[in-house]
Amino acid sequence: MIKFDAVSKRYPGGQEALSQISFQLAQGELAFLTGHSGAGKSTLLKLIMLMERASSGQVFVNGQNLNRLSRRQLPFFRRNIGLVFQDHQLLFDRSVFENVALPLQVAGYDSRDAARRVRAALDKVGLLQKENQNPIRLSGGEQQRVGIARAVVNKPALLLADEPTGNLDPQLSAEIMRLFEEFNRVGVSMLIASHDLSLIASLEHRILSLEKGRMIRGATETSAGDL
Repeated sequence: MIKFDAVSKRYPGGQEALSQISFQLAQGELAFLTGHSGAGKSTLLKLIMLMERASSGQVFVNGQNLNRLSRRQLPFFRRNIGLVFQDHQLLFDRSVFENVALPLQVAGYDSRDAARRVRAALDKVGLLQKENQNPIRLSGGEQQRVGIARAVVNKPALLLADEPTGNLDPQLSAEIMRLFEEFNRVGVSMLIASHDLSLIASLEHRILSLEKGRMIRGATETSAGDL
């Protein structure tokens, strides 16, 4: 699903955010990405989403060499990837339903099909009964669930999460991780950046660790599945 081959990322001014990163994430695998603040976790995720491009090396997602994708191909490429953020990035001038429906509207789904998909996603995260509420009235954990529903509403093959439990207490964090595991069990590949070492250590998934832009753990481990 994901392959990094000797990937480095340097920003203007010479700052090297990632250095010679090589690893693979198999189809259907869930793995955690850890590291100190500034280790390169967010940069790595941005390379997968093509929000940034590698300075050297090659990134492959679902068999596609991202170095060869043009700007015109980006919208279609990104439709197959769900994103979950720490701060939810919800629109508070729209209802829960409307927030989750946004990716489907952008993709041009029929309104009836979109409504069915939105309600199925909200049901999966336990918020169907709150579809008409404004997200600002929800708890932090519920807002994160809305963000997850929005990320999976178009059934992406890959889900990326950047510190999805960073603002939640331990109990809510564990609930969110269980929800990710539920989606993973139905075949969604996942890479989750997290600094919550105690929580992810309790879960039986591969851990990739970054330190000062270098991969220091997990890169050579393998999991069942095909890229």
